Amino acid sequence: MDPSEGVLGLLLLMPTAALLALVIVYPVGRLVWTSFFNLSLTSGLPAEFVGLENYRLMLDDPVFWETTWNTVLITLITVPGALFVGLALALAANLPFRAKWPIRLSLLIPWALPLSFAGLISAWFFHSEYGVVNDVLARFGVDGVIWFNSANWAFAAICLTVVWKTSSFMALIILAGLQTIPRSLYEAAEVDGAGRVRQFFDITLPLLKPAIVVALIFRTITALQTFDIPYTMTRGGPGTSTATLAMYIHQSTVDFLDLGYGSALAVVMFALSMGVTAVYLRMIRTKG
Repeated sequence: MDPSEGVLGLLLLMPTAALLALVIVYPVGRLVWTSFFNLSLTSGLPAEFVGLENYRLMLDDPVFWETTWNTVLITLITVPGALFVGLALALAANLPFRAKWPIRLSLLIPWALPLSFAGLISAWFFHSEYGVVNDVLARFGVDGVIWFNSANWAFAAICLTVVWKTSSFMALIILAGLQTIPRSLYEAAEVDGAGRVRQFFDITLPLLKPAIVVALIFRTITALQTFDIPYTMTRGGPGTSTATLAMYIHQSTVDFLDLGYGSALAVVMFALSMGVTAVYLRMIRTKG
């Protein structure tokens, strides 16, 4: 390659590299640096470098472990749930109907709703006195549930809401993957005598793996950062039984103004997100 071409390539990449450094590298670096300081705006004292002290305090903090476990549990429940529901919705939207737009529009509505608005709607749905869910249960002769007075029921309501809200996102990505599968493969499989089930496992599912992995990466990262829905539905209650790591970060930094400890919590969440992304990318390379 001509050296001048290499120099030209570097010059063309410099604006993008500068933008990435400004938007990603500097904020993350600043976050990590702040996590090494005792910086509380309520104390009135200047920032003091304490090294790994915030991380040591984190290890002895029961609220950190509880919120981290809640975050991991939400991820383990809602990511597979959204994947299965989204896959079913995408397959339904890909059926040869004459008018597909009502089905595809129904996929866009949950995805387009703001997260906080979805949480407020669901809080009303699961209300113990005038909620829709308890009204439906009563019509079938089942006693209503006081959803938000029990840690388990409140957690279940949050997970159901997250699955409903995020399955449409999964469905849209999977539907885009379905559109790329050539129809000729199914026609050849029909000639060979393959039924619908075998076509799904031998053609549809293998060719959908790239789209599914991309959907899982985005959904898992957002699940680890879950904040809006549990915050608007339960405020983390009862107690801290439904609080997530993102909510604890918000409480530490915004409510308590402890920027050093809140930054350390945010670094942990960032590390979790990057670790999950690395695992998915390794899976892609291995399968490739």
